[in-house]
Amino acid sequence: MKIGIIGTGGIGQAFASHVARAGYEVFISNSRGPESLQAVARQLGGNTRAVTTAEAAGANVVFLSVPWNKLAEVVGTLPSLAGRVVIDPTNAILPGFKPADLGGKTSSEVVADLLPGAKLVKAFNTLPVAILQADPGEAGGKRVIFYSGNDTEAKHVLQDILTKTGFAGIDLGGLPFGGKMQSFPGGPLATLNLIKKN
Repeated sequence: MKIGIIGTGGIGQAFASHVARAGYEVFISNSRGPESLQAVARQLGGNTRAVTTAEAAGANVVFLSVPWNKLAEVVGTLPSLAGRVVIDPTNAILPGFKPADLGGKTSSEVVADLLPGAKLVKAFNTLPVAILQADPGEAGGKRVIFYSGNDTEAKHVLQDILTKTGFAGIDLGGLPFGGKMQSFPGGPLATLNLIKKN
């Protein structure tokens, strides 16, 4: 399976490090182009390549990790993601740490509206970068990643990735309920670092 990562800030690189170690073919990309990511690709190792955002968008699974205020602009430059599994770790935070007005929707419902036909699942948005980067195996258990989505296939694909990378996935249901539970800021599961014992 090929995993494309669009956006290589802290969350994007943390996710990339886990899937690269798990043996996936990983395509990393950003708005500045592949040349700016060659050193990052070498550091991540495994089957990691720096590519264009269009190439990353062509992977089986797309991890869309861009700042909220740039999201619509970035999505507008991508080929259609219809039919692809999209992992959404974004949080609706504007510069100055101001929550965006979502009109009563969850952030992932807004993202899904920008990606017609994509199979979207919300995940990797509740933990700080330093914790997400760490080994998911801790204290005799596995670090919990919460996820939600309206597409069953997308959730199955994500759960398989979580299992292979050493995390414990907890399905919160659909986006209207689960997305609110894991929303940041304000959701009751935001920043909650849980370990599921084996």
